[in-house]
Amino acid sequence: MAGRAQATHEVLVDDDRVRVTRWDFAPGAQTGWHRHGMDYVVTTLTPCHMLLEEPGGGSRRADMEAGVAYRRSEGVEHNVVNAGDAPMSFVEVELKPR
Repeated sequence: MAGRAQATHEVLVDDDRVRVTRWDFAPGAQTGWHRHGMDYVVTTLTPCHMLLEEPGGGSRRADMEAGVAYRRSEGVEHNVVNAGDAPMSFVEVELKPR
């Protein structure tokens, strides 16, 4: 959505097996629309109050404490927005095909 700040990211590792990226979001910041080309694991570093905007105009909330990990499969398409009042951060580990 126009007018939202962009989340910042830093690639920490990128080799033949994985890409590890840290994402940091100010309140209201977003990743922008993207499609995941690999399976991935996310681990929250802070409490995260995410709004996940999905194709077709749908959206859903995902609220997690710090230290929660979850896995998603290749092909997920969405825009992740910090729907909370505090900064949020997570690490994403993308699993490259062997």
